[in-house]
Amino acid sequence: MQQERTAARQRAVLAGVDTGEYDAEISMQELCELAETAGAQVVGTVLQRRPSLDGATCLGSGRLEELKGFCQEQGVELAIFDHELTAAQIRNIERILEIPAIDRTALILDIFAQRARTSEGRLQVELAQLEYRLPRLAGLGTSLSRLGGGIGTRGPGETKLESDRRHIRGRIQALKRQLEEVDRRRQLIRSRRRKDGIPTVAIVGYTNVGKSTLLGTLTDAGVLAEDQLFATLDPTARALSLPDGRTVMLIDTVGLVRRLPHQLVSAFRSTLEEAVQADLILMVCDASSDEMEEQADVTRQLLGELGAGGIPVVMALNKCDRLPRFPARAGERVPISAKTGQGLPELLDTLARALGPTQVRMQLLLPYTAGGLLEEIRREGKILSEEYLPEGIRAEALVDQKIAYKAEPYARPHTENAGE
Repeated sequence: MQQERTAARQRAVLAGVDTGEYDAEISMQELCELAETAGAQVVGTVLQRRPSLDGATCLGSGRLEELKGFCQEQGVELAIFDHELTAAQIRNIERILEIPAIDRTALILDIFAQRARTSEGRLQVELAQLEYRLPRLAGLGTSLSRLGGGIGTRGPGETKLESDRRHIRGRIQALKRQLEEVDRRRQLIRSRRRKDGIPTVAIVGYTNVGKSTLLGTLTDAGVLAEDQLFATLDPTARALSLPDGRTVMLIDTVGLVRRLPHQLVSAFRSTLEEAVQADLILMVCDASSDEMEEQADVTRQLLGELGAGGIPVVMALNKCDRLPRFPARAGERVPISAKTGQGLPELLDTLARALGPTQVRMQLLLPYTAGGLLEEIRREGKILSEEYLPEGIRAEALVDQKIAYKAEPYARPHTENAGE
């Protein structure tokens, strides 16, 4: 068992089982970061190798008895398990250890409860917590009495969780209806952006890779940028001017993490769908991390699950200022430092190229009453040819993407894409 000394906060011990299903040591390291982000002082960790989790106590009652002695010696107040626990497992663990126990999912939900700032974020967190706790109500017993008293207990109030299942299910349905309304508003905003011809670029990536720092550096957004997991929970959208003169909407999204609880993926679907609806995904990675490729794989996997697998991706290798040498660019992998600004001009050029042409080539037949539109096309794009006919003006033009929707009703067959 390994001991660590930190500032005096809620003292916690971490516990996990290595079944060989994934890299348990890396997962435990991340659990430690999550615990510290939630406000815990991690005083020890225990990782047991066994073929499968113990159905009653996760670790096994013998190992838990050993852990109990350590907890009593070190004044441990909370046990955090790196696995999703059932209500029966929580009850059995707490009976042996004589301290509260939570799992990885409850810990992440607690961090989200601390981080939510907007009404939408708070709705999403409450929905995720209720859906997590509903199947565990029968076995939690005395755990309910400690809601609001520490890590893993923040969020919806005690009275909500002590209600019967019918009332909790009613609250879940009410939250889902409110979030559906939020989603409808998001869809309207997305439709308005498309109508205005404004491309969207979604910033995605693992938590704490510097997404908010990059957004702030590129747009002077003034968003929270801290060296913490899940420093940003609520999405932020800011306009960004590209070198080719286009304006795009840059949208920061919630950070991802290994084994992200399915309750969060479901509850935050409307937020994560900013990536699904984007024209381009800017995947930010921490180039100074040994786990960069694995974290990028986690990001790609979740994007695929959300249905964003076919959207073009530009990868920004952030924090390159921490490396001995600033690496060279390789294809769509652009080395940058959001902190110092190095590499950002190259990143903007790459984004502009990845978004494709700014103009579309169209064959048009415009009525004479649409002469104003022809002048707008001439001003924003280029008229290649025009011919005045009895039925109207026949023109071939390079039409700027942002006004192409206006010209679409007058388009003739065999429209071709082109760019300059």
